[in-house]
Amino acid sequence: MKYEIQGGNLPVVICNLDAGEKIITQGGGMTWMSPNMKMETSGGGIGKMFGRAFSGESIFQNIYTAEKGEGMIAMASSFPGSIKAFEITPSSPMILQKSAFLASETGVELSVHFKKNLGTGLFGGEGFIMQKVSGNGLCFVEFDGHVVEYDLEQGQQIVIDTGNLAAMSATCKMEIKTVPGLKNKFFGGEGFFNTVVTGPGHVWLQSMPASSLAASLAGFFSNGN
Repeated sequence: MKYEIQGGNLPVVICNLDAGEKIITQGGGMTWMSPNMKMETSGGGIGKMFGRAFSGESIFQNIYTAEKGEGMIAMASSFPGSIKAFEITPSSPMILQKSAFLASETGVELSVHFKKNLGTGLFGGEGFIMQKVSGNGLCFVEFDGHVVEYDLEQGQQIVIDTGNLAAMSATCKMEIKTVPGLKNKFFGGEGFFNTVVTGPGHVWLQSMPASSLAASLAGFFSNGN
């Protein structure tokens, strides 16, 4: 598969497939395509459908196949930001923010990833439910806003505002911790929880989660401006 990412901060990935080659997209992910791309909708079983719904994706996925020659298909990001391509292997699975999955080759498996501490996670918002991509193949992921990357060494930590964690290596450990001090919680303006990621591994942080923008706009409209 050959691909090109265009569009700056309003990105689209255009994939060119050889005859018989397939690509999986989230439901409604196709933006445009050549007429010889055949679509087949699949749920993949109740467990997988439930997991995708929990992780913010459509219950069904679409499999597109290039028939009778080379084919082309494009997928656009649903929010201003960036699209990144990752080569997933059995030894390098990744953990993604909720709804980050855009498309992949058929060897890539998408599943739900839960924070183990259920009690804290239920109140930790977006950091509690994430996505895991594993298997073998190319995966396209969409991030919100500008993306900054860090390499964490063994035991090295970074504290992240909930929602700004876009992705991390599966070797990283993630914890959701409460902000210390009642005054900090109620008057600090940073919420009650932070996400702490511990290395080793790589992390991708996003500057403007869609949820943060939605909250800002909600406050703007509620004030009658």
